[in-house]
Amino acid sequence: MDLRELGLGFSSCPNDTFMFHGLMSGDVPVPGLRFRAEIADIEALNLRALGGVDALPITKLSASTLAQLCDRYCVLQAGAALGRGCGPLVVEQAVAGGAVAGGLDSGSPADLGALAGRRVAVPGLHTTAYLLLRLFFAEASERAGRPAASFEPVVMRFDEIMPAIAAGRVDAGLIIHESRFTYASHGLVAIADLGVLWEGETGLPLPLGMICAQRELAPAIIDAVEDGLRSSVRLAFAEPQRSRAWIREHAQEIDDEVCRRHIALYVNEFSVELGEQGREAIELLIARGRAQGLVPPGPSPWRGGRR
Repeated sequence: MDLRELGLGFSSCPNDTFMFHGLMSGDVPVPGLRFRAEIADIEALNLRALGGVDALPITKLSASTLAQLCDRYCVLQAGAALGRGCGPLVVEQAVAGGAVAGGLDSGSPADLGALAGRRVAVPGLHTTAYLLLRLFFAEASERAGRPAASFEPVVMRFDEIMPAIAAGRVDAGLIIHESRFTYASHGLVAIADLGVLWEGETGLPLPLGMICAQRELAPAIIDAVEDGLRSSVRLAFAEPQRSRAWIREHAQEIDDEVCRRHIALYVNEFSVELGEQGREAIELLIARGRAQGLVPPGPSPWRGGRR
């Protein structure tokens, strides 16, 4: 039987390779379909979808990018990176003499408004992390009665941010992925956990990245992909040894313990099924971004009125 091939975009991070190994290896067959892995940094996937040229039919997108593309993409109910205790961190150099700067590592409350006028490395202008930073920065400035000054974002790949801070090329940085486990080894301290801020304000899990499908795909295909994703995640949980070599192949610079912690943090029950809380969290983040004018207005992220 001829199979229709669909490009599936996701990152090389351990959580994605862990979840999607079943689909890519054929261990989880999807009737009538086969998948071509399109592995790239999340911001590269965001930009590919935003550009519209050679856009992938199925792709991981940051919540911020999804908000701009709800007319073209809808969220699938499986495969998401969404949870608690997994938010982006704002980090900076420790002060001289071994003491830490003010912030999480010193036990003092974060003051994101203090970033005003500073050069801050960010992992992309279309990432969920950057959207959250702008939301909370504006709120912190308002609470402190500061004028609406801003910081200077310096875009770089997520894995280049910590070395740039340590070398003094930027004043602070917004880190994601496995960097939250390794920043201290670069002589850095955390001044804010944006996931903690989000959870404290909303009581909801933080939506970082979702698997999305082009709306022009037939509903039966979208259903089949969604079911396949869910089965792939369940297989990964049930038989984690199946994907171990593939994870290592794509995470050569990450040691085994960091890989394990990364997967445990970002792959959870929301990856199997968004559920009511997951859907509410996605809707709220998009709504807050639109209300602040940080992302444009647009339709619902769900298909056919489904929620």
